[in-house]
Amino acid sequence: MNFKRFFPILDWGRRYDGEAFSNDLMAAVIVTIMLIPQSLAYALLAGLPPQAGLYASILPLVAYAIFGTSRALAVGPVAVVSLMTAAAVGQVTEAGTMGYMVAAGTLAFLSGIFLMVMGVFRLGFLANFLSHPVISGFITASGIIIATSQLKHVLGIEAHGHNLLDLLISLGAHIGDIHWITFAIGASAAAFLFWVRSGLKPLLKGLGVPARAADILTKAGPVFAVAVSILAVIGLDLGEKGVALVGAVPQGLPPFTLPDLSFDLVASLGAAAVLISIIGFVESVSVAQTLAAKKRQRIDPDQELVGLGAANVASSFSGGYPVTGGFARSVVNFDAGAQTPAAGAFTAGGITLATLFLTPLLFNLPVAVLAATIIVAVLSLVDFRALGRAWRYSRTDFAAMATTIALTLGLGVETGVTAGVVLSLALFLYRTSRPHTAVVGQVAGTEHFRNIDRHSVITCPTVVTLRVDESLYFANARYLEDRVYALVADNPGLKHFVLMCPAVNDIDISALESLEAINQRLADSGVSLHLSEVKGPVMDALKRSHFLEELTGEVFLSQYAAMAALAPETVARARGEAAAAAQ
Repeated sequence: MNFKRFFPILDWGRRYDGEAFSNDLMAAVIVTIMLIPQSLAYALLAGLPPQAGLYASILPLVAYAIFGTSRALAVGPVAVVSLMTAAAVGQVTEAGTMGYMVAAGTLAFLSGIFLMVMGVFRLGFLANFLSHPVISGFITASGIIIATSQLKHVLGIEAHGHNLLDLLISLGAHIGDIHWITFAIGASAAAFLFWVRSGLKPLLKGLGVPARAADILTKAGPVFAVAVSILAVIGLDLGEKGVALVGAVPQGLPPFTLPDLSFDLVASLGAAAVLISIIGFVESVSVAQTLAAKKRQRIDPDQELVGLGAANVASSFSGGYPVTGGFARSVVNFDAGAQTPAAGAFTAGGITLATLFLTPLLFNLPVAVLAATIIVAVLSLVDFRALGRAWRYSRTDFAAMATTIALTLGLGVETGVTAGVVLSLALFLYRTSRPHTAVVGQVAGTEHFRNIDRHSVITCPTVVTLRVDESLYFANARYLEDRVYALVADNPGLKHFVLMCPAVNDIDISALESLEAINQRLADSGVSLHLSEVKGPVMDALKRSHFLEELTGEVFLSQYAAMAALAPETVARARGEAAAAAQ
């Protein structure tokens, strides 16, 4: 067994030195400062007590450092997965109960096992079937739902719902109950955090603060908001005036917890675990690949499945809930100079210190400030401009994105992402079921063959060449038959039909049967079927069948060779026209 494949730490750990240690430690300090308020806020979003967010940011990070391959990916609670957790667990038990926390841990366990199994069997490629337009649409819609769901905490009112319409109706029904002090705190915190994102760093640099220090202070913006709001609550006794506070947060290390693997609960959460795993993996591996490319590094998507799976299993045994690689914190980790996954382990150490010594300070933290933190974080995920780009580039992709957004907003997160997965597969089948094909002719004076509708080419009335620009399989086999028969019908003087296959990487049994049917039908019409530019692996597969023995024509190495054998006068004419043009 190749232990280095499943334990990447054995590879990078051998080269770990003092410089890497200092860089990882500095990155960990910055990410820890950012992660503490985020973890608390995302636990609130998941319907869990705030300490669950801290617990989900300790052992999962250590597990990923052992099994993960990305040097910069920062694992932990993220907004979209937190929302999906609330939607899934909320259907089986009531928020605020011990059963809710157990169900959230069980969801993390199921997700972790699913990811690890996919990684062991190298099934990471399955995530490729979830198209970017669908992912982008789902994240945009989720960001809107998340931000809307947190308005109740900013306004200090009650509101419930799993989709945008329900949330808006519920908010509207309670709009007269706004707690104005809470609203002032939440709105001020949100305004401050929005300003920090765009205005604090330029201001600090203008005041002469070094760029690195300005960057750290900017990333610590949420910590400032937390600290100031706690001081305001204490100084003005706002808790007695009706401002909702976080309250007591247990102090100490994460507890050892066991998932509930009863059949009913596993059956209820199984589908949600699969969806969370897929969405989390796609988000995580996209970030990891982007950051790795910037340093000419590489990640192993299959091992990333193992790493993320191990992180989720670790979360399930330590009082947490599903986690994945977060975009914002990973970028911060990268920019702060993280060189190895050890930075995540050091971050886990920082969060551990926070749970041991800082949790009593969080008692007077207004819930509205955590809600503001979530709103500011997720609104950066909302990208309606992507709809415009999709509309201009591909109406099909636009339809996929718009449909995913509409379904997620209108019917909820689970329905939206399920529809997105189905839609991704449907789009793949639709696109490949009607592969691009082109009738080609010879470009004068060359051995090149191009689309007769796009180029000035030379053709022969007794030979038709159809170039197929897609692998042939069950979904497009009948389309190819219809295309060939139509061309034969349109060319009554036809004697030879050539299938040019430079882009055909595979031919399945259904497509093979279609080729056999085409061969037989053309033979009945007095037309020979030929193949050209067939790739080696495809040729090997055809040799294992009877097709080549029954083929009425030949298999040519190149299309030029096919035309030279089947229509030498056309090749000569192409050569002559080129010579005449040169004179």
